[in-house]
Amino acid sequence: MSDITLAVKGLRKTIGRRTIIKDLSFELKRGEVFGFLGPNGAGKTTTIRMLVGLIKPTSGSIHICGLDITKHFTRAMRHLGCIVENPELYPYLSGMDNLRHFAVMLSGIGQKRIDEVVRLVGMQERIGDKVSTYSLGMRQRLGIAQALLGRPDVLILDEPTNGLDPSGIREMRAFIRTLAEEEGLTVLVSSHLLHEIQLMCDRVAIMSKGEIVRVDTVQALLASEERLVWKLQPLDAGKEALGQLTRILGEEDERLITAYSAGEAGEWNRRLVEEGIAVLEMNRKLPALEDLFLELTGGESID
Repeated sequence: MSDITLAVKGLRKTIGRRTIIKDLSFELKRGEVFGFLGPNGAGKTTTIRMLVGLIKPTSGSIHICGLDITKHFTRAMRHLGCIVENPELYPYLSGMDNLRHFAVMLSGIGQKRIDEVVRLVGMQERIGDKVSTYSLGMRQRLGIAQALLGRPDVLILDEPTNGLDPSGIREMRAFIRTLAEEEGLTVLVSSHLLHEIQLMCDRVAIMSKGEIVRVDTVQALLASEERLVWKLQPLDAGKEALGQLTRILGEEDERLITAYSAGEAGEWNRRLVEEGIAVLEMNRKLPALEDLFLELTGGESID
């Protein structure tokens, strides 16, 4: 069985004369949580709609567990579960009756599988209650249970923490990690909560203007933009001396910020001391994903 569960190559979507999605290519691996980020209008939702078969790409290919969705659509979609925007549920039915209703649409899904997904999402206590009495977090869990009924290999969640309070967000984050680590699912998560993506995901794709500008592990993305924070005395003379050694990227709380270079940091420090500059602090700092996102997308907001 291949570790690659979702493969996208050269994906493009054109409407009229406007190209919305430009040659996207990426692969998702079994058991990973993959973050999908992009500011408003970047093409993130359009891409997700193509992945789940709601709209057709103009060109390029999408393979789910090795199956091309244009040639083997029904077979490919059996490996995919998704919630695009909000889960569609019947509020006047119980959670159990909702799952039974959706199970009828799938072949070979009986009560045993329904009970399995109920346990998986931790809803044993409330599954017999009407959905109208559920909190938003419980509705999200029931929607995920519905998406898991067919035993998918890939689960796509569009804004799964949308509208949840901080406690609900933490629970959803832990639950998604459990699906990947214990159930072996590939989970693609689209979200505007950059801090949560940083905590939740193994890898991240950042989109801007219909293109993917970076794909990497969260750790590698942040490490590539690692900074050095300097506290020098006197500050003005220190700023002038340090600026001759490397580019100063910013200034914050009377501290100077430069790029980090393992091979040169020690030499910079030595040169400053020789110039009579007191180095009171010299700290390595990883940027937040939010800072990196804004830098890569030219300052576009994700909302």
